[in-house]
Amino acid sequence: MTEETLPETAERYLVSFAGETGYLNWAALGPLSPAVRAALDSAGEKLASFSPRDHARVQSSSAEAVAALAGLLGARTDEVVLRPSSTDALQHALYGLTGTVIAATSEFPSITLPLQRAADLSEGRLSPRWIDPQDGWVTADAVGAALDASVTALAVSHVDYRTGYRADLAALRELIGPERLLIVDAVQSFGVVEEDWSAADVVVGHGYKWLRAGRGTGFARFSDAARERIAPVLSGITGLAASGPFRGAVPAPAATARAYTTSVPDHLASARLAAALHELHGVGVAEVESRVSENVARMIDMAARHGIRVETPREPQRRAGIVSLVPDDAEALGAALADAGLVLTSRASAVRVAAHAGTSEETLDMLDAALGASGRRSFTGT
Repeated sequence: MTEETLPETAERYLVSFAGETGYLNWAALGPLSPAVRAALDSAGEKLASFSPRDHARVQSSSAEAVAALAGLLGARTDEVVLRPSSTDALQHALYGLTGTVIAATSEFPSITLPLQRAADLSEGRLSPRWIDPQDGWVTADAVGAALDASVTALAVSHVDYRTGYRADLAALRELIGPERLLIVDAVQSFGVVEEDWSAADVVVGHGYKWLRAGRGTGFARFSDAARERIAPVLSGITGLAASGPFRGAVPAPAATARAYTTSVPDHLASARLAAALHELHGVGVAEVESRVSENVARMIDMAARHGIRVETPREPQRRAGIVSLVPDDAEALGAALADAGLVLTSRASAVRVAAHAGTSEETLDMLDAALGASGRRSFTGT
């Protein structure tokens, strides 16, 4: 993408967010983009036909999605697989491990549940080592305190779903070394931050949030090191070294990431994901990240101006699109913001707002006005 084409493609991308006024819930759900909706309609029409050629065109979207993902991940296509969800991909990664795996107790259940269930079934071959770092931030210091010779992997969210903290993958990789696996849940960051994903051995994501591709668009990258050390215990017919049905002895798993698949991808989901990735490629992740970072910085400044504590880092390199507001009364603040027409997520003691590249001035002004109108005394104790 050249500088000459950037303004046009960026403008086209931003226009695709039309109608988002008041929407600050991208960390929960990204409404389908116009390009994704068009791809879905087209794919549906083709699959409703009786033409094998039309069917093949839709089926080719799976390969297109894999190629696009590989490009963004800096990986080979045979390292990338499509999965129904990020949780599914994490199950493949965690159920096939042995040894000790470090993870924070505050992680989203897509990490903690599969890890515990896998340990429960492992007859002692796999053990979680739970850490409870300050503020839930998985830093190199927090991991280093739990590291010993028994540790074989670290599982971590690239961006914490509660606080918006963005883990330093390079620092974590340097800490654990090449002999241990780094397993990363990138659901809250993929597509909105530029990252050297090669630091991780396993990267999982899902297109239904920031990519605006809908559910069923999960994916994973398994490096060669991951393929060597993670047994493909949940693989199906598409994960075999042989192709198609077989008789007699069960074939060996595939030598590539395909070993971590169970069946043919949902081609309608692939069509949605391919369209979203094509759209992202047109504007570029760097442009998206720049606009997201600017919007997040403005929300953090708003909160400070209205006396509301924020537990999201201020440093751009340590956050993505999430801002976590921590007032004295989160329930009341969340309700007040919702009454003002804002869409967000309230959980326990925090109110989570999340801005995308296409979040409008009108939406940010709505948030600013609602925070001001709510009154500092009600939510900050001042």
